[in-house]
Amino acid sequence: MERRYASHPREVKQFDTARLRGEFHIPVLFTPDRLELVLTHEDRMIIGGAYPVNESVRLDVDLKELGVGYFLERREIGIINVGGKGVVVVEGESYELDHKECLFVGMGNKEVVFKSEDAAKPAKFYLNSAPAHQTYPTQKATLAEAESADLGSIENSNERTIYRFIHQNGIQSSQLVMGMTLLKTGNMWNTMPAHVHPRRMEAYMYFDLPEDAVVFHLMGEPSETRHIVMRNEQAVISPSWSIHSGVGTSNYTFIWGMAGDNKIYSDMDPVDMKELK
Repeated sequence: MERRYASHPREVKQFDTARLRGEFHIPVLFTPDRLELVLTHEDRMIIGGAYPVNESVRLDVDLKELGVGYFLERREIGIINVGGKGVVVVEGESYELDHKECLFVGMGNKEVVFKSEDAAKPAKFYLNSAPAHQTYPTQKATLAEAESADLGSIENSNERTIYRFIHQNGIQSSQLVMGMTLLKTGNMWNTMPAHVHPRRMEAYMYFDLPEDAVVFHLMGEPSETRHIVMRNEQAVISPSWSIHSGVGTSNYTFIWGMAGDNKIYSDMDPVDMKELK
């Protein structure tokens, strides 16, 4: 498990491209038959992926980093499958996850195992984990079961559907908030006009991108914006003080996950377009 430290906006505006990517960009999430994890000190979020191809993958890491006896002793986790059909086994109980379905696993579950139904079309489990203070039940949600909203317009190149899985009015958690945004064909912009939410950090994972496509992910203070070039199935860390927006060379899907002081999805501070620099 890789560790990333928190950064002050005063320092970030001096970063070159390599330093910016080294601090916030997560280029590899899915390695066959392995667990890939990054721990950020931004609200202690863990971002990663499990990619069981020829064998199952266990939610198991060097626990010295977390100071606990097992991964979910003081944590909860949200899981979204972005690959083929898979199964997540939680304390011996199996939960089938199809493409773009979500599973929440609460604090206190000792055994979590990821499996694919077909090695030729393996599952890819994207993971967000946050510290927890209370146990909530394991629960699955499909796209049809998620709270959804259609936003934007083709005129503004941001027509999209937002699906909320883990949030105040959906699957319950201690602090983790998680969902997915699907941009419709011909639309490239997400989260513009931009916003910040100083009470929560956020992580994005971009996918459904063609091999030769990219997303220019925008971050930084509104008056000191920077960009990170993202490719398919890559994630990016967004500190609570930073905007998080993007524009792609094609439409795409992204998973967003948040942790912090509350679980209110709509708790955000809008940024006036005139403030952006």
